[in-house]
Amino acid sequence: MTRTQSLLINGEWTAPASGHYEVINPATEEVVGLAPEASKQQVYEAAAAAREAFTTWSRTRPEERAAILDRAADIIRRESDPYTTLAQAETGATTGTARGMQVAVGEARFRRYAKGALEPTETAIPPQINEAGPMGKAGIFGALEVRQPVGVVTCITSYNNPWANPSGKIAPALAMGNTVLVKPAPQDPLSVFRMAEALTEAGLPPGVLNVVNGRAVAVGEAAVDSPDVDMVSFTGSTDVGRRIAEVCGRGMKRQLMELGGKGAALVLDDADLDSAAMGIGTTFSFYSGQICTAPTRVLAQRAVYEPLLEKLQAYIGYMKVGDPTAPGTVVGPVISAAHRDRVESYIELGKKEGARLVAGGERPPLDRGFYISPTLFADCTNDMRIVREEIFGPVVVVVPFDDEEEGIALANDSDYGLIDYVWSGDVSRAFRIARRLRAGGVGVNTIGRNMEAPFGGFKQSGVGRDVGSYALHAYSELQSVVWPG
Repeated sequence: MTRTQSLLINGEWTAPASGHYEVINPATEEVVGLAPEASKQQVYEAAAAAREAFTTWSRTRPEERAAILDRAADIIRRESDPYTTLAQAETGATTGTARGMQVAVGEARFRRYAKGALEPTETAIPPQINEAGPMGKAGIFGALEVRQPVGVVTCITSYNNPWANPSGKIAPALAMGNTVLVKPAPQDPLSVFRMAEALTEAGLPPGVLNVVNGRAVAVGEAAVDSPDVDMVSFTGSTDVGRRIAEVCGRGMKRQLMELGGKGAALVLDDADLDSAAMGIGTTFSFYSGQICTAPTRVLAQRAVYEPLLEKLQAYIGYMKVGDPTAPGTVVGPVISAAHRDRVESYIELGKKEGARLVAGGERPPLDRGFYISPTLFADCTNDMRIVREEIFGPVVVVVPFDDEEEGIALANDSDYGLIDYVWSGDVSRAFRIARRLRAGGVGVNTIGRNMEAPFGGFKQSGVGRDVGSYALHAYSELQSVVWPG
């Protein structure tokens, strides 16, 4: 577990120019391994290697790309146990989450895009009859829409899931014939290097996938501003996404951005409160609230406001906080001491803003690890910072409302618009409200997702859509081919 990791550049495991740093287990504060610190020049070299490999890889037969992705999925399944152990150590996820929602999802996404590599990339457009004129003779013109790979794609991944998030970028990008430069989150990069090892063993040619890493801002900047990079796919905070977009804009680079979220959960007066409480309660447990799709901003209609608070408070009482490797643990640590401090500063801010602390708000009595007790605030208003800003921790805020129109207005009064939720016993009512919410996705009586449905945000929650075939579209450019009949 204390392995010293190298960079992957042009098919070679390369010593980092700036040394190594310790990756810390957030549950035990022990060293998991030594992660590499790339130099800016090494990032540029990796991007250049991807550029050189693009000409050949983009022209490989789809069946060949599919076979490599399928073999990578086989290797991930074969190595599931050690990969799960590493992912859990890096992230502090519970065993079930590390196995089922991290490594298993990584495998599933490589399987999905092995099939995706075989999806049609050409679509016929109905012929058009043109009269004679300045553009030439009269005739019937056929046309074809062709999806072409973008080129070199930089994938900058998030720390909350070092398997699902990177695989959701790497697999469709490779399936479409792009070459890839990966910059993992510095908090837990080692799992991404295991993914790269699986792809290398599966037969991915040198330079098609390159992995660099580092805590220095310059490493990420180089991965974005390299002249060899055609597109940037980023998952992370809106502030960082804004800076990346500025650089991409100067070079007209394509972007796919999944940014922050502050999901509104409208709980209407006819809702199944047990179902709503269970859905909202996952915020406390799932990745310890470190997930942009969490229903962290609860809007409860007056008639069910206090009963819902009681159920959420009771839900917290059932959740065991502690060692994520121990049976029965529901809530593990947050990713780092620095992030724990940030979440705790929001909890203190909520108290100062006048919100009522219903549960939590303190550190659990554990000797080590970066833990925060699940925290529930009531009597909040939409102008409070704890309601408006993404906390990214096990904190839920509850705002009361009177009627549907007020609830919809409160939900839309946000800088974010990733995923919202509606709980109602009347499905037609719920769907009617869902259509009025300014969010990229809406869950009706569920926090579940359809993994073929487009995923992305409105407003400051991002640009573009991925998941399913939409990810293949995201990593491609449209080309028109026209000919006379």
